[in-house]
Amino acid sequence: MKKTTTTRYDVAEHLRTPEEMAAYLEACFEESDGDASLIAKALGDIARAKGMTQVARDAGLSRESLYKALSGERSPGFDTILKVVNALGLKLHAEAFHG
Repeated sequence: MKKTTTTRYDVAEHLRTPEEMAAYLEACFEESDGDASLIAKALGDIARAKGMTQVARDAGLSRESLYKALSGERSPGFDTILKVVNALGLKLHAEAFHG
C-alpha cells in the first residue's frame, strides 16, 4: 500500500488578490464570535501572504513585533490593528446589524 504524505495547510499561500484577502477577513469576522485573537491571526495570515517585512514597514512596526501581535496568541491593541489594516490596503467598515 502506498503511503500518503500530507503537508500542513497554510491559508496565506492561497490569498493572492486583495479581494481574496478581504473576503477571508470578512469570513473571519463573521466566525470570530467576538474573539479578537482570531481576527489578529487572520490579519497575520494576510500579512504573510503580502510579505511580513513590507507590511511591518508600511505599518511602522518592527517585523518581530508584528509577528507577535498577529500570532493569535494575544489580542493586539486597536491602534496596531488599524495600522496593519491600512498597511494591507484594506478598509474596515460598519454596518447595522438586525438580528
